[in-house]
Amino acid sequence: MIEDATLIAEVVVSFLLVVAGLFGLVGSLGLVKLDDTMRRLHAPTKATTLGIGGVLIASMIYSAVFLDRLSFHELLITIFLLLTAPITANFIAKSYMHRHVDEADLPPTEGPYGWAVYDAVPEDERPIDTK
Repeated sequence: MIEDATLIAEVVVSFLLVVAGLFGLVGSLGLVKLDDTMRRLHAPTKATTLGIGGVLIASMIYSAVFLDRLSFHELLITIFLLLTAPITANFIAKSYMHRHVDEADLPPTEGPYGWAVYDAVPEDERPIDTK
């Protein structure tokens, strides 16, 4: 009975590591092969994050089954990565748009502020600089 559970855990951990490696490979190839920043940005933020998450989940399962202890460090790292990767990608995309895309080339927005990268607050609502 215990040997069957150990075998299943080994298979699950191995599967997660292989899938995580494939995601990491796809993310790395996308980073190298895609031609501009906006396309390159998608590969590492999605695929590599899933790859690292797979390795960390495999590590959690391994420590729970084979070392008989729960490890929450990997869970915290996974949560941190899932929270920070989209924010970082958003900042990179906004800075790319600010430097390389003219506001006139963008589709119109329905909000009163337009594209936040270019003009977040209308001129008449900006605070007065008293310095």
